[in-house]
Amino acid sequence: MLSSLRLGRHGLRTNLQRRYASGGCPNGKPTKPFNKVMVANRGEIATRVFRAINEMGKKSVAVYAKEDRMSAHIRKADESYVIGKGLGPLEAYLNYENIINLAREVGVDAIHPGYGFLSERSDFARACEKAGIVFIGPSPDVMARMGDKVAARKAAIEAGIPVVPGTDHPISTAQEAVDFFQEHGGPIILKAAYGGGGRGMRRVNGLDEVDQAFKSASREALTAFGDGSMFIEKFVERPRHIEVQLMGDHHGNVIHLYERDCSVQRRHQKVVEIAPAPHLAPEIRDRILKDALQIARHVGYQNAGTVEFLLDRDGRHYFIEVNARLQVEHTVTRSPKLTLCKPKSALPRDKV
Repeated sequence: MLSSLRLGRHGLRTNLQRRYASGGCPNGKPTKPFNKVMVANRGEIATRVFRAINEMGKKSVAVYAKEDRMSAHIRKADESYVIGKGLGPLEAYLNYENIINLAREVGVDAIHPGYGFLSERSDFARACEKAGIVFIGPSPDVMARMGDKVAARKAAIEAGIPVVPGTDHPISTAQEAVDFFQEHGGPIILKAAYGGGGRGMRRVNGLDEVDQAFKSASREALTAFGDGSMFIEKFVERPRHIEVQLMGDHHGNVIHLYERDCSVQRRHQKVVEIAPAPHLAPEIRDRILKDALQIARHVGYQNAGTVEFLLDRDGRHYFIEVNARLQVEHTVTRSPKLTLCKPKSALPRDKV
């Protein structure tokens, strides 16, 4: 069992290789090493993944919109190709059919999504799988389940993890929000059911604010995520926001890389992250880490991900969500012997 960060980079890779050497993934299908990896992203995260790929002796492939033809990430890869001809810069990176077609043409074995863009699109992961290309991330089914806040909440309840009182299904009308407020009281918080990053989120203190807040949040969610459905929870006053970095392999093994405190926020956007979380009682830390591993094992999580919790002033923690991807702030969790980009790229196959 992979038990802690003390394994270090080489210990983690050797252990994974030994486990995979017996002949493949749990479904019994044989696997083989991959040697050419495309990063379907741009900028800093693409550069970081290319460095990890190159350190591992593999070939790296960059993609770029024409507007990014002078970007630094192109020069960090062994090969680079323009994508999205006739499309705008955002659409170019979101058109996964073109990206997958290009990957097949140039002999790519695996695609790393980075963060943002296609990183939490289960349809992209499924399309890669269908095309015979490894998607470096969670399975499409797990990604779809964890990307839905209501489904993720249900999974947490099934796993015996405490959650904040909230709706058990996405809601689409302001009246449903009014009914929830009348039943549970305030304050409450409205959240986009199928999004994150603080978009489509509103705190509501009084019943008279519900209607306007719901309509405003729903419009923002629709614009940002293509779905205006909302999710409601009781608002926890002045909580700490604690997130746990996880890594999982394809044999049901999951480790945590301890926690980060991301309580300093502005408009629900994280501003400062600290690892480890300061002034966190050891018994509380142990409970949070245990629950993060519990939900990951419950859903069969693979690769890098983050489980987020709220911690109230009485020391009670509540599950919020799972980020089924490598996060922007993953660099806050560092070890001299472990780079998160590197083992994440190594996990889908037997040998790296």
